Amino acid sequence: MDMEINFPGGKKVDAVYNGFTIKTDQPKHEGGGGTAPEPFSLFLTSIGTCTGIYVLNFCQKRNISTDGLKMILRIEKNQETHMIDQISMEIQVPKDFPDNYKNAIIKTAGLCTVKKHLEKPPSIDISVKKNSS
Repeated sequence: MDMEINFPGGKKVDAVYNGFTIKTDQPKHEGGGGTAPEPFSLFLTSIGTCTGIYVLNFCQKRNISTDGLKMILRIEKNQETHMIDQISMEIQVPKDFPDNYKNAIIKTAGLCTVKKHLEKPPSIDISVKKNSS
């Protein structure tokens, strides 16, 4: 699997992956145009949307209504390191959600591939190669 990262101008950095172009930009106060999410925002949204697909599939496979289903992610930053110390996920289920599925949907949400990669992160190697063009 290869992903190509392009620099279309300003503070924009785009990723081309699986036929999609994912655009990023920096906020205006960081010298960007604010035209797209910043890369770290995409990282956070990948955790939420990955977990969300597991939650959605859980409900759909059991014919549980998804009307009113949503998740809230709460992010706590360390004031000294500026790194995230805690991400809390709250799954808000419809009123008629069966109580006996509460633990099961939490367990299913924990299967998120992004979360699993954070628990056992891959190694990252960086190298430099001159472009032939």
